[in-house]
Amino acid sequence: MDILSIAIFIFIIMESANVAILYFWPGSQLGNGVGVFHAYSNPESEEQRLFSSYLVNWVAGVKLIFLFLLAVILVIGTEQVRMWAVVAMILSIATYFWRLHPTIKKLDAMGCITPKGYSKALGWMITGFLIMFTLALIGHILTEVMGV
Repeated sequence: MDILSIAIFIFIIMESANVAILYFWPGSQLGNGVGVFHAYSNPESEEQRLFSSYLVNWVAGVKLIFLFLLAVILVIGTEQVRMWAVVAMILSIATYFWRLHPTIKKLDAMGCITPKGYSKALGWMITGFLIMFTLALIGHILTEVMGV
């Protein structure tokens, strides 16, 4: 298994756990469980509870689409397809810092998240994925493309 495939496989395993948490234990504070958000645990109305539930399941579904596409790429994709999939993952994961991270940092500062500081932990976890995929891409380019 090449370095790109290893990175994709690790991501599939880790994100599969997050999808399971979102579908079956959304109130959990583990992984991507939304139990860290006070607004999820204490909705002000039935409408807000249902809307939150809808969005949690929608996110889980979108993650599942990514995971199945990555699994197909892992199984039948060529080396070049895996390389471009890793580039796409780097770019798509990096968008977290554009819109989501500023919001969760603000919620954390407002005391709307338990445990306090969760936004930093999540930011580091996302950064870890970016580093993993970037190192896999660099390693692939150095070993496969440049012949180092």
